Amino acid sequence: MRALPGFKPRPAQQHMAVRIDAALHAREILLVEAGTGTGKTYAYLVPALLSGLRVLISTGTRTLQDQLFHRDLPLLSAAVGRPARVALLKGRSNYLCRARLADVGRQAELLPAVADSAAGIEADTPADAILARAQQWAQVTRSGDLAELPDFGEEHPLRGQLSSTRESCSGSHCSEFACCHVFAARRAALDADIVVVNHHLLLADMALKEDGFGDLLPSVDAVILDEAHQLPDLASEFFGVSLSARQIELLLADLVAALRAAGVGAREAAAVRGRLAAPLLRALQEARGAIGSGERQLAWRDLSVAALRGVRQLEDGLVQLHEQLAALSATQPALQPCAARAQAQAAALRQIIDEDTPGARTLWSDARGFGLRLLPYDISGRFRAFMDQGRAAWVFTSATLAVAQDFSHFASRLGLASAASLCLPSPFDYERQALLYLPAGLPQPAEARFTSALIEAALPLIEAAGGGAFVLFTSLRALRQAAVQLAPLLPDSLPLLIQGSAPRELLLRRFRASGNAVLLGSASFWEGVDVQGPALRLVIIDKLPFASPEDPVVRARIEHLQSQGANPFTDYQLPEAVLALKQGVGRLIRSEHDAGVVMIGDPRLTGRGYGRLFRASLPPMSVTHDAAAACARLAALAPALAPAPRQALPS
Repeated sequence: MRALPGFKPRPAQQHMAVRIDAALHAREILLVEAGTGTGKTYAYLVPALLSGLRVLISTGTRTLQDQLFHRDLPLLSAAVGRPARVALLKGRSNYLCRARLADVGRQAELLPAVADSAAGIEADTPADAILARAQQWAQVTRSGDLAELPDFGEEHPLRGQLSSTRESCSGSHCSEFACCHVFAARRAALDADIVVVNHHLLLADMALKEDGFGDLLPSVDAVILDEAHQLPDLASEFFGVSLSARQIELLLADLVAALRAAGVGAREAAAVRGRLAAPLLRALQEARGAIGSGERQLAWRDLSVAALRGVRQLEDGLVQLHEQLAALSATQPALQPCAARAQAQAAALRQIIDEDTPGARTLWSDARGFGLRLLPYDISGRFRAFMDQGRAAWVFTSATLAVAQDFSHFASRLGLASAASLCLPSPFDYERQALLYLPAGLPQPAEARFTSALIEAALPLIEAAGGGAFVLFTSLRALRQAAVQLAPLLPDSLPLLIQGSAPRELLLRRFRASGNAVLLGSASFWEGVDVQGPALRLVIIDKLPFASPEDPVVRARIEHLQSQGANPFTDYQLPEAVLALKQGVGRLIRSEHDAGVVMIGDPRLTGRGYGRLFRASLPPMSVTHDAAAACARLAALAPALAPAPRQALPS
């Protein structure tokens, strides 16, 4: 406690640490659900530091990666007196590619002015000014991590041009290979005692390992996965196959860059690209026209005849492009990477089109383009086979892994049926800190008037609380309807923040700064959002978060489970919804000082038999059906907060 100011002993944290320590040394597979407030980060970091083993730690986000590497591990290493070589490793898109920076610099006259005020860059900043900042930083950075460069946020239009992809990287043939930040980071990781990665990188490495390329895991003694509840869906994506119009467009852009690097002038390079890729460009245009630009997701069998024809012509165009580039690369080696990418994209599209390959096939489209993907129904065998290649310990931890203390659903999705498990409840006093309000008399969620009735029931609570509310929806359609209904009803003193009106982090900053705002959010606000203190005192959830059976991936999984003789509702839809509800409810109480009310508007929570499973999986809160009791609890919390004026919110 002297080394860690403010640290308080927690029995559950100590229990978790002791159990993880035993698992690391016994090379066990262990599942740990640790309720909010357990302190699970320290509970796995201390055993990792003291074990003397080579440990890979994988997190759900890059933000948590940075926190572990820059703050938690140095602090704990000093506290326990155990120095360790620690490496931070991210995906290659997070690192500056010096070769690409040089290419962009040579072609700066072709780049448009950049407008990105949200990233802190002046509107219409000239490209040469942006590049000058990057070039200046490139001279002093040791890691090459683009997170060091605030000018280039994740959505910055030039970010993709300053980093490389596995397909575009020329490896040891690159002129900048000796000072490549990606390979330097990987070398440091291979020499480290503890390596901090994220799930995307870990799963990408697993997928590459199947092709003989992955190099992260073979030499580690233990793998610890935080926010492990995200893994099953992420693993399905990484073990699946996808291709987007954006990937094809990037290939064609890199083809121009390769021609320029070979000494071809800008206009001539564009003309060569147009000639080589003419069939592909026509197919891309036809597919885009047939699919449209609306934001939607379609099952493969629901595609129109014109869309199917356009997709099949895309494959032909990619094959032709590969053949032409392969022939030209015999005399122009700079074109070899582009030829290989065209071949890989054609192979991916062929696999998606081949209906003999099992999996859920979908097409998505939005304003930026479209893409196709094939998601395997079951990745448990592949995931477990990869784990079994070595003798490492595997620890999976999260606040939401179990359904009523039963880990079987999560375990079955990753092939972990034989894993040991530990379920630790939150140390917070939910009976005292939180009240669960289940309003009586609301219509069934399928009825058209449900959202309107929900807002009518929620408004008195929002007013009694004086704002400080998250209103979480299971669909964007309901969110938009609620925004229209709620906007004229709220006084000016209660700012209304709506998902989509600004980036998520900006909305959260405004919410925290206000202290009396009302935030309407959908899926992205159900988890990974931490608002401690009195700024958040009311969480309203519209429905039990069952995935829509009309979603093409969900529909395909349901049909697959039915074909296997399983019950899709009890084996898939219900446990997934329970885990999602636990995440949503978990937004309210984030510390021992938090207090408030959770309102769940879905009458199925009390009117259906499966509602008992939901309630058994939630923290042990007091329950009321009385609106007056919920309002009284909130009114007691509201006066402690001084409302912030709307104009004081950060922009």
